[in-house]
Amino acid sequence: MALCLPDTQDDSPEIPISLTRVGVTGVKKLLQLNRKDKRPIILVPTFDAFVDLPNDQKGVHMSRSPEAISEVMESVTNDQSMEVEFICAKIVEKMMSKHEYAKKVEVSMNTDYMFMRKSPITENKTQEMAKLAAKAVGIRKNGKVEIKKSIGAIVTGMTVCPCAQESVKESDKNKLLEFLDPETTEKVLETVTFASHNQRGVGTLLIEVPENFEVKGEDIIQIIEDSMSSPVCELLKRTDENATVLNAHQNPVFVEDCVRNMMEQIVKKYSHFPDDTIITARQENHESIHRHNAYAEKVTTMKELKEELNLN
Repeated sequence: MALCLPDTQDDSPEIPISLTRVGVTGVKKLLQLNRKDKRPIILVPTFDAFVDLPNDQKGVHMSRSPEAISEVMESVTNDQSMEVEFICAKIVEKMMSKHEYAKKVEVSMNTDYMFMRKSPITENKTQEMAKLAAKAVGIRKNGKVEIKKSIGAIVTGMTVCPCAQESVKESDKNKLLEFLDPETTEKVLETVTFASHNQRGVGTLLIEVPENFEVKGEDIIQIIEDSMSSPVCELLKRTDENATVLNAHQNPVFVEDCVRNMMEQIVKKYSHFPDDTIITARQENHESIHRHNAYAEKVTTMKELKEELNLN
């Protein structure tokens, strides 16, 4: 005979206060994604899963959340073409059925993602790492559940400060004018790439994916990289280093520029998405001459973004 144990989670709390998010973090699983005409990708994603808790319930049934993750991950082994944001949505559906008291469920996932790159001059093949991110949020209303899902990436690149570069250029111009005529000085200024301080930039871009629409993680990674002064590469020979540094200094950008560049690229690529599609872009630059970092962010809808860029 099975032992019947008390279920204290369903008791009333001593302090009747509802909670916004209760759940589990750091649940790791193994996932294989198949790709057309390419080798499969093996990922080890980390999941965070939360539900809201009403003020008349003492606690959530905590084990049901990792249980839902495990059940969905087992089921997708037979459908390995499923995208990561759809996996998060499936987990939300499962958690909604297990946590019948919840009105809102959130599931987020991130994982290391390896992609191949060639160095700029020697064209050596190198494995590069980014992070794929996905999220799904379910809202229960009038007996129905509406789920919105998003996909994105977190990518490291290089940025060069435009302000410092202009200061160096002006300083060098004054030095050149001490022994060169103005016309020759201008030719030198147009030819030479001037120094500046650099940052290792971390760009994040997340976009909602409506039903019957598709967003590829590789495309998001490309947009983030293109928004900075230069991509970075794990394997660089001397000529590659030279090309990377020169290219970056010929494309200086502020942290604000990176976010604006991401937004401009994503609205052009996904302009066919619905007006209420939410887009989030953020950039954090790890400063080389300061102890602090620089940060910029924008959260907007496709409609608002088009209006700002006069694309309607």
